Amino acid sequence: MSVVSPGLKDTGLEVIDLLSDSQFAARKLHDRNVSSQMAGLQRLCHAFVENPESILQELVKAAVELCGADSAGISIEREDGTEKEFYHWIATAGVYSEFLNAILPRYPSACGVCLELGRPQLFRVSQRFFQILGVVAPVVTDGLLLPWQVDGTRGTIFIMAHERDQAFDADDLRMMQMLADFAAMGFRHQRQQKKLIDQERASAAAEMANQLAHQINNPLQSLTNVVYLAAQGPAGADAKALGNSLAADVERLSGLVNQLLVLPVSGRPQ
Repeated sequence: MSVVSPGLKDTGLEVIDLLSDSQFAARKLHDRNVSSQMAGLQRLCHAFVENPESILQELVKAAVELCGADSAGISIEREDGTEKEFYHWIATAGVYSEFLNAILPRYPSACGVCLELGRPQLFRVSQRFFQILGVVAPVVTDGLLLPWQVDGTRGTIFIMAHERDQAFDADDLRMMQMLADFAAMGFRHQRQQKKLIDQERASAAAEMANQLAHQINNPLQSLTNVVYLAAQGPAGADAKALGNSLAADVERLSGLVNQLLVLPVSGRPQ
């Protein structure tokens, strides 16, 4: 018995909970080459270490290859998402490669059903769904959609066939469950890498600002003295007026330099 998710009537989406789908459980479509699967996973691990910035893209490429899919993708819930712009496709491969960085609404959405239930889903997409979105894309005749979550961010990983009614089986589901774990680790790793890079950039910027402040501080002090003497000394009225006029600007500039000098710099006591 298959349990179809309610609430998607007339949306062009069919989403079926795989844990209750006896028809899917009975599928036996492939004789997988274990050696090629292990080789594919080894390439993924290598990419994770050597090219962490591209791990999510490598992940969907591997999903296409290891499961014989026509397309694959990874979506996340946007932190600043609205009802119309909620799911962000951050990696795509295969026929759907052109939809990289696509933004989809919160409803109707197979991703939303998958994340709400927290379990793998089988899904299909007809032209009706694309008409609602106003886009042109190949229909999905068979697809697997799995949830993942890390550090407060939720997302999905999915594979799709566009012509075959039965393209995936339980072996593909097991492989995708492993790839969903990879997706969570890859997303966390990318986020941590970005934080490190941002911190390094901030530290480098502070170092440059500090060096600049030191370079201009001495000339600034000399200028301050000249302005003070002009404003207070025995010079003519014009010189005094100019000195008084410049004094406020020099004081503000001096304040900015002092702010630069106290910026935290890596390796210097705070």
